[in-house]
Amino acid sequence: MTSAASASAASEQPVARIRASARLRGELRLPGDKSVSHRALMLAALADGESRITGAGDGADVRSTAAIVAALGATVDRVESDGPTVGYRIVSGGADALRAPADGLLDCGNSGTTLRLMSGLLAGLPLTVVLDGDDSLRGRPVARIIEPLRSMGAALHAREHDSLPPLTVVGRTPLRAIDYTTPVPSAQVKSAVLLAGLRAEGRTTVREAVATRDHTERMLRARGVPVERADAPDGAVAWTVGGGLTVQAIAERVPGDVSAAAFWLVAGAIHPDAELVLRDVGVNPTRRAVIDILRSMGADIEERPVGGADDGVGEPIADFVVRSSNLRAVELGPADVAAAIDEIPVLCLAAAAATGTTVIRGAGELRHKESDRIAGTAAGLRALGARVEVDGDDIRILGGGILDGAETDSLDDHRLAMTFAIAGLVATGVTTIGRPASAAISYPGFFDDLERVRA
Repeated sequence: MTSAASASAASEQPVARIRASARLRGELRLPGDKSVSHRALMLAALADGESRITGAGDGADVRSTAAIVAALGATVDRVESDGPTVGYRIVSGGADALRAPADGLLDCGNSGTTLRLMSGLLAGLPLTVVLDGDDSLRGRPVARIIEPLRSMGAALHAREHDSLPPLTVVGRTPLRAIDYTTPVPSAQVKSAVLLAGLRAEGRTTVREAVATRDHTERMLRARGVPVERADAPDGAVAWTVGGGLTVQAIAERVPGDVSAAAFWLVAGAIHPDAELVLRDVGVNPTRRAVIDILRSMGADIEERPVGGADDGVGEPIADFVVRSSNLRAVELGPADVAAAIDEIPVLCLAAAAATGTTVIRGAGELRHKESDRIAGTAAGLRALGARVEVDGDDIRILGGGILDGAETDSLDDHRLAMTFAIAGLVATGVTTIGRPASAAISYPGFFDDLERVRA
C-alpha cells in the first residue's frame, strides 16, 4: 500500500502506508458513540418489550455486546444503514427472562467495556456464566470489578488470583445494596455497580473523586429509573440508584462518537492547510474534555449545537468545524486524564506538534487498555521523531519538531492505529502502521474517511 489512496483496504492489510497530504477538506459523519451503543444494547436486554436503537456504532466491540445480548435470550435484529452506523431492534422479556447460554460462555471479543458492564448486569441474575475474550482482553485487569460485586453478594472468580479474565460470574437475586468508593475514577466500575444496584435490596451508592462519564446515569433516567447525583465541594461525586426498579423499553438515537471525532479534530488542528466539518457529535459534558483541551492549546474549533437532549439518550449534540491552528503546550493532571482517557494518545500527537513542553501527569490507567498505551504511544511518536519522555505514569512531550515518516506498531490497539495514521498526514515521507485492522474495533470506516478528507 503506497499511500492513503489505497487506505480503503488498510484494515485488511498487515500494514498501512500513509503519505503526507497537501490539504485536508471534507465533511464527516462519525460512527455512533461506542460507550452509548454498549449501554443501549445492555439496557434493552433489561427492559421488558421492544427497544429500537438507531445510529449505533458498528465496530467489533459493539458487535460483541449485541452478540451477548442475543446469547442471553433477547431477540436482536440488525438494521443496516447507508452511513457508518447501524440500527438494532431488541425484544426482551426483561431481566427475569434472561437465560445463560447452554455452554455458559459469553465472548466479549476485545471489549473491556462489554466484560466489565456485563459483569454488573449479570451479578444480580440467577445465572452462572463465563465472560471471556481475545488475548488482549485476557490481559486486562478485573479485580476492581470483582471487589464491589462480591460485596453485593455475587460470586466472581478469575485467573491469576482473581486479576485477569476469563471471569466467572455466579449471580445472586437479590443482591445487597452497598455504598462504594471507587479507588480510581472509572466509569466502567461505576456503571457495573449501578447496574448491579438495580437488582439489590435498598439503595446503592457509588462515590468517585472526580466525575467520570455519565452515560449510564443519563440512559437509566431516560428509561424511567431515577438516579440521584450529589456533588461535594472538593469535586467528588456520589451516584445513587434504588433496587427493584423496572427499566423501560424505548426508541433512541445514538450520537456520533466524540472519541472518533478527536482524531479529526487533531488532524485539522495540526495540518497546515485543513478545514474539516464533523456532523452530529455527542458533546456530553463528561466526554467533551478533548475538545476543551484542544481549544486551550489554541485549536481553531467552531462548535454549532444542533439539539438538546437527544431521543432517549439525553445527550447534547453539535457539529464542529476545525481549521489549521498554531497549538501551544498544555499541562494535564489526573482529573484531565480521567476526563479524556481514550483521547490521550491523539492528544500526545497534538502536543508533539505544539510549541513548548506538554506535561501529562497521572496517566497510569492508560497502561490497562487494549495495550499499554503510555508505552505504545511513546514508542510510536519517538519513531516519528517526536521527543517524548516517560517517567512512571507521567508523560512529557517536547513539541515543535518535524515528524518524519517511520514504521510504527499499533500493538493491535485501535486508538494507536488511528493516532499514527493521523500523524502520517503531516509527517514527511511514508508512515507505516503495523496491524491497522485494529481500527475496526471502534471505527470500521476510518481509513476510508482518511482517504476522503485528503482527496
